[in-house]
Amino acid sequence: MSESQIKGKKRLGLALLLGLLAAFGPLTIDMYLPSFPDIAKDLETTPSLVQLSLTACLLGLGFGQMVVGPLSDANGRKRPLLISICLYVVASFACALAPNIGTLIVARFMQGFTAAAGIVISRAVVRDLFNGRELTKFFSLLMLINGLAPILAPVFGGGILLIPGANWNWIFIVLTVLGAVMAVVVFSKLTETLPPEKRTPSTLAHTLNTFKDLLKDRVFMGFALTQGLMMGGIFAYVSGTPFVYQGIYGVSPQTFSILFGVNGLGIIVGTHLVGRYAGIIPERVFLKVGLITAVVASSVLLVMTILQGPLFSIVIPVFLFVSMIGMVGTTSFSLAMETQAKRAGSASALLGLLPFVIGAATAPLVGVAGEGTAVPMGLIIFLASSASLLAFLLLAKGGKVQTEQE
Repeated sequence: MSESQIKGKKRLGLALLLGLLAAFGPLTIDMYLPSFPDIAKDLETTPSLVQLSLTACLLGLGFGQMVVGPLSDANGRKRPLLISICLYVVASFACALAPNIGTLIVARFMQGFTAAAGIVISRAVVRDLFNGRELTKFFSLLMLINGLAPILAPVFGGGILLIPGANWNWIFIVLTVLGAVMAVVVFSKLTETLPPEKRTPSTLAHTLNTFKDLLKDRVFMGFALTQGLMMGGIFAYVSGTPFVYQGIYGVSPQTFSILFGVNGLGIIVGTHLVGRYAGIIPERVFLKVGLITAVVASSVLLVMTILQGPLFSIVIPVFLFVSMIGMVGTTSFSLAMETQAKRAGSASALLGLLPFVIGAATAPLVGVAGEGTAVPMGLIIFLASSASLLAFLLLAKGGKVQTEQE
């Protein structure tokens, strides 16, 4: 299937399918967030250990991409994806049955590891089929669909907790069912996009050499770090706000879900602007605007957390910061991937690894000062967005990503 053949309903259908696959990550991360306090109480554990279950999931999502990405370059996209989704179903059911926090942490790592295939392979499929501006436009469409996941996931999670007799375990049962449905959809609807003649060897030496080449590419790594550091701030927000909003400001799980969902709308708006004007405004301009806005918003957030400002003074800068990931994520991915063809799976895996590794480091740090302060969350978000801007300015600005032959 060539780029010129993907038009109209076929294009929208493909974006919907790939968007749902990419949504495995946000769904797996976000759906159980409103239940954090309930998990801590039910499993008789601390908020920090509950946050560690999120960290385990993020590590699984990161390292899973490093495994599945090269495998998809060597064996095609569909088979590794199907196997991973089936294992995701098993891992999600294990989370639902977890009798203690230790078991939940291990099961969450496996859930993240298997969910990684949806993220990395959906991106690789986009690169298989599109180039240049069309790559940016289609990826922005995918991100628009995928942007619904962080809006709906906590709302669904909070809604499940409203069902009489329901508890946090039910959330993982729902994820189990969703995984089973997606396995059927992928088997019946997704066509292979990487023909045998374009596949690369799957030996360990070749995989390591591929990652070595990518790591040596200064501009590629500049865009990867720009995206990864920004996402580190996002995961600090994801991990911190359940306790900040519900613990410090006393909002209900359902109100938290609404506030969380509104931020997802901001991501969609940012992504839509990139897709709508990608052929008019250069991607680098969008990227710079998004990064600068994120730094300004996170600066205000840090000041408000120190001053212990009212809820709205936290919610507004958080909304502006989170919204910018729509611009930063879409443009940095497109600019990094534009010359990665045969190694698209590996490049996508590396782009996917950094956000989750950095996020795994930042997520538990937001609780180091206890449940009574939001300052660690504000500080980490500010440092992450500032470092993201520096990575762009020092490594990626004005440069050109190397081609695979260089």
